[in-house]
Amino acid sequence: MAKYAEIEMEKGGTVKIELHENEAPGTVANFEKLANEGFYNGLTFHRVIPGFVAQGGCPNGTGTGGPGYTIKCETAGNPHKHERGVLAMAHAGKDTGGSQFYLTYDAFPHLDGIHTVFGKIVDGMNIVDDIQQGDKMKEVKVYAA
Repeated sequence: MAKYAEIEMEKGGTVKIELHENEAPGTVANFEKLANEGFYNGLTFHRVIPGFVAQGGCPNGTGTGGPGYTIKCETAGNPHKHERGVLAMAHAGKDTGGSQFYLTYDAFPHLDGIHTVFGKIVDGMNIVDDIQQGDKMKEVKVYAA
């Protein structure tokens, strides 16, 4: 059974992401815990760079916050690359990620092996393409199907 995340946007539309639980188990478990606790509900995409990434998951809405702890990067042995439509963990340096994540608009091989790719969009890339800075996530949930 695979795990999926759904990001329901306040302005409408849902992004469905297949999570890479086998290749990034700690990152997926952390994201699932935060999502199912409601951590992401109501947070914004605080950093949107067209053609690059839409980044969210900061409780401060500025890119400066997190959940109050950090997690380890899971890049060694992770075959998933930064291509259009992936979900990856943002951080301020190795092993400093927590709650902030980003969705990619294109391929960025220079990020491979630095940031943990832990999911791939399977439906709703058109929603991601329309994200504007400040857009809110109404609800984020993780489930097995």
